[in-house]
Amino acid sequence: MIVTLVVISEVGFWVLLAAGLGLRYGLRRRRAGAVVLLMEPVLEVVLLVAGVVDLGRGAEPDWKHGLAAVYLGFTVTHGRYVVAWADGHAAHRLAGGPRPAKPPRYGRARAVHEWKMGARAMGGAAIAAVLLQGAIWYVGDPAQAAPLRDWQTKMAFVAGISALIAVSYTIWPKRAPQDADVPADR
Repeated sequence: MIVTLVVISEVGFWVLLAAGLGLRYGLRRRRAGAVVLLMEPVLEVVLLVAGVVDLGRGAEPDWKHGLAAVYLGFTVTHGRYVVAWADGHAAHRLAGGPRPAKPPRYGRARAVHEWKMGARAMGGAAIAAVLLQGAIWYVGDPAQAAPLRDWQTKMAFVAGISALIAVSYTIWPKRAPQDADVPADR
């Protein structure tokens, strides 16, 4: 049941995103589009409640409950970014808006971008770890909570890798090609 809800939440995210942007730019119904886009967090709340109810009914905690926590954590930190990215592209394609800026490719600006993306990943991992810890406390049995602790370890690994990637762009910034017409900080 939980895996099905995770899949439904992910598909629902993209369906609501497409519907909201379609209303906003295709049908010029900005307010209706905003309402649809604001319904996206409801999916995450439903998934969270379903996980708690499932554990409350005595379900054995397993990888599915961990996956739900991870999905929630990363949706919280990446959802707004994805919506803003899609909104910029929809405004450009459907409403004649300016072309969205691409992420910087070189130098310090790229390092800053990588730190922002890394912070999102580390934040998602931290939120997932907190949700997992809440589930561990809720379950109360250390033996049953082992799969949830495994997910916490994976989230620590994700946070560490994200930090290493950001650090690598800081220590070894990517340089613009000599023959390119690209500003040094871009």
